[in-house]
Amino acid sequence: MNWRHLLCGGVVVLALGLAGCASKGTQVILLPQADGSPSAVVVSAKGGASQVVATPFERATVAHDSTAKPEVDQADPDKVRADNQSLFKLLPPKPERFVLYFIEGGTALTPESSAALDSVVAAALARVGGDITVTGHTDTTGNLTDNDALSRRRAQEIAARLVTRGFPQSHIEAIGRGERELAVPTADNVEEARNRRVVVQVR
Repeated sequence: MNWRHLLCGGVVVLALGLAGCASKGTQVILLPQADGSPSAVVVSAKGGASQVVATPFERATVAHDSTAKPEVDQADPDKVRADNQSLFKLLPPKPERFVLYFIEGGTALTPESSAALDSVVAAALARVGGDITVTGHTDTTGNLTDNDALSRRRAQEIAARLVTRGFPQSHIEAIGRGERELAVPTADNVEEARNRRVVVQVR
């Protein structure tokens, strides 16, 4: 048997080449997403008949030159993992989430968050071809327009630091949400250090 792992539109599957003249064909097994989100892949036979595989470790079997709809059953997760340990080690690491906090009114990180930036950089550089989303936030002091601009500057500041440390700029998205998504709900014009933040999603 010849196994390989594939990434199909962001969905990870294992593809198995079956041996033997009578059973020659392909099996596809859907692997669970690292973040637990639902996923699916369409497996098609030579004649166009297809079957959707949408449950983790669900398996579709397509016989060579068959025009029939692929047969679907459930593979044993433990056996799949045991038989393909080396391939599972090659799968992308799980997405990571980091929160960095800012000193009031600007784009300077708190000392603790400045030190924590090393962990963000390490996680980012560990993912070849990975992507990062940096979302800036503010507390409720000031007006909405100014806070929108400040949150964008905070996100752009962290994105720029990541680029300086070697992460490709083309794989970073920096956005600002102002005071729209408060970590700690407060009334207007309330200083709250936990709301002055960026959230960094590394995937």
